[in-house]
Amino acid sequence: MAIKIRKEDALNYHVQGKPGKIEVVPTKPLSSQLDLALAYSPGVAEPCKEIERDKENVYKYTAKGNLVAVISNGTAVLGLGDIGPEASKPVMEGKGVLFKKFAGIDVFDIEIDEKDPKKLIQIIKSLEPTFGGVNLEDIKAPECFEIEQTLKKEMKIPVMHDDQHGTAIISGAALLNALEVVDKKIEDIKLVVNGAGASAVSCTRFYMILGVRKENIVMCDKEGAIRIDREHLDDIKREFATDRDIHTLTDALDGADVFLGLSAGNIVSPEQIKKMAPNPIVFALANPDPEIAYDLAMASREDLIMATGRSDYPNQVNNVLGFPYIFRGALDVRATSINEAMKLAAAKAIAALAKEPVPEIVNKAYGDAKMSFGKFYLIPKPFDPRLITTIAPAVAKAAMESGVAKTVITDWEAYNLELQERIGIDQRLMLRVITRARKDPKRVVFAEADNVKILKAVQLLRDEKVAIPILLGNKQKINQIIEENNLDLSGVSIVDPYEDEERLKHYGGILFEKRKRKGLTPKECYRLMRDRNYFGSMMVELGEADALISGLTKDYPKTILPALHVIGVKKGIDRVAGMYIMNTDRGPYFFSDTTVNVDPTAEQLVEIIGLTANGVRFFDIDPKVAILSYSNFGSAKGSVATKTAKAAALAKEKYPELTIEGEMQANVALNEEIQIENYPFSALIGNKANTLIFPDLSSGNIAYKLLSELGHAEAIGPVLLGMNKPVHILQLGSSIREIVNMVAIAVVDAQTQDQL
Repeated sequence: MAIKIRKEDALNYHVQGKPGKIEVVPTKPLSSQLDLALAYSPGVAEPCKEIERDKENVYKYTAKGNLVAVISNGTAVLGLGDIGPEASKPVMEGKGVLFKKFAGIDVFDIEIDEKDPKKLIQIIKSLEPTFGGVNLEDIKAPECFEIEQTLKKEMKIPVMHDDQHGTAIISGAALLNALEVVDKKIEDIKLVVNGAGASAVSCTRFYMILGVRKENIVMCDKEGAIRIDREHLDDIKREFATDRDIHTLTDALDGADVFLGLSAGNIVSPEQIKKMAPNPIVFALANPDPEIAYDLAMASREDLIMATGRSDYPNQVNNVLGFPYIFRGALDVRATSINEAMKLAAAKAIAALAKEPVPEIVNKAYGDAKMSFGKFYLIPKPFDPRLITTIAPAVAKAAMESGVAKTVITDWEAYNLELQERIGIDQRLMLRVITRARKDPKRVVFAEADNVKILKAVQLLRDEKVAIPILLGNKQKINQIIEENNLDLSGVSIVDPYEDEERLKHYGGILFEKRKRKGLTPKECYRLMRDRNYFGSMMVELGEADALISGLTKDYPKTILPALHVIGVKKGIDRVAGMYIMNTDRGPYFFSDTTVNVDPTAEQLVEIIGLTANGVRFFDIDPKVAILSYSNFGSAKGSVATKTAKAAALAKEKYPELTIEGEMQANVALNEEIQIENYPFSALIGNKANTLIFPDLSSGNIAYKLLSELGHAEAIGPVLLGMNKPVHILQLGSSIREIVNMVAIAVVDAQTQDQL
């Protein structure tokens, strides 16, 4: 579904912390005088001399082989037009972030103040010694054609203008699969293209490579069909001019098999769609509004197959399916160009992947248990973890077979593992959780709704349709905070426990029945219900809400106690536990217990291990458990070492299906080389630990906070494990982003509860 973007949120996102979205991070230690001497003078002279001797050594001793330049002059930025190079920089930084996130490629964004194509070509060409590849971006047509073609001829590194080729490759894959669904041959179809810019021209050319016949193509622009008798045609439009008796878009669509729109929103009518041939294919790719609205088009005829550029409808044509992995494959064989064979290989790989069984992790992320190849699933989803290991190898192989690769890959299995490690294949964990939450938003009650952070998070959650918020607190105070901070929370439900005497009495009576043999009186239960944590917990218990979020302003024990009294733990479980997800450069790690159990016994640790393993599986990750201590397999004595060794033995017996190892020190658990050299019996060799069980609350709590502050890992949590219904406690002072993440987890937790 479309995400509502507010100006204030977008500006705050770019300005918070360090301005912008990128930074340079050293990849080598710089902690001593020796390190500095090796990194710079005099040590740096040695690699310089090796590169002078053989320029190819630049790939061995520098970052060039994994460095792409994202270059623009700002003449055709998104839907903003010619806004200049400075104003294009946020977009180029964003493109760099996508390269890094999806393919592990480093980027320098370069904005150039030059509109003359020949001068721009010379500037970009002069940068070749620095970069392994060049991604041209947001350069207007027709200059972009000349610039890219010349650079591809004169540079010996991969160059691609993504505006031209990205959409062509992704939509080309969708076209191949759509034609298969409707059983039409590509050489027979009649194609109508609306738009004559860089994307439209490149898509049309690429479709011709796929097999569309030129005589079957009609291209239209603002003036109508591009005809050979039109005056003042430039060379590019003349390439696609028709001599048929077609003058308007309506004429062109009569009997057409495929419509490709790369123009403007809401310019095609249902009547025009009805004039198309049986089983028509409509790719309405204008953003944010397609040439015809999805629902309107689908209602016009039952045999229609449709794709758009939007994420809220099936078959999103999204360039992120292509460019990160195309450059990844090109860089990894040091290709001298990105040629037609490589682009064709990418399109065919994308098309083939859509026909494979969809992994459960993708189905869950998009809230569709039955996603399979067909008219509503023509191309893979952007968060499909198989994309990098499907497209990059296909592109690399095509580069090798077409003779533009300077190195070769022989061990493709090892290459696939390398690709996964480059990006930390599970780093998109929260993206999947949020995407999954948005498919079926649940009612989340916020016990601290009189806090501005909570209300700002609620605005984001409401805008992104992640949750259906219910605010607990004084209505006047909440509305005052909303007004003072210029928030838009119209329609969000506000419940004031003090104003609902009948509900207070009802809730108090239920609490008394639950706790009457635990020392509570009816009067005390009524009083406790004025506490919003008790009130919110009871709403969840009675099904008036699906999940509770609290803890931003109160200590953890004070927040969790009401939920334990009202909701309780799952059947067969004696305790709850708290788990943090630590998102690191090496992927996510799960820390437990970090918030609840102060000094658990060995037997209690075993129960915590079971809870944590289930918590890790909740995120569609197979838990690999390391039980931590200051001792390695009996190397040191003491109560903690004894306890954790016993817990490891008991856990292996109780959970034979789990990979469990311990007791062991943290560095040993995370360093496979140490295990191979010293502890070759370790079950974690070949099964890298991702779930760390701490011997007590103190060590777990200290560890996650140190890693968060000093290691710059993103801490997500704490995730409360073992509750009978979804209750999640925020870390004291959580940021707005952390609140949003926790709510998304709570919503998916509630979705899972519905399925039980």
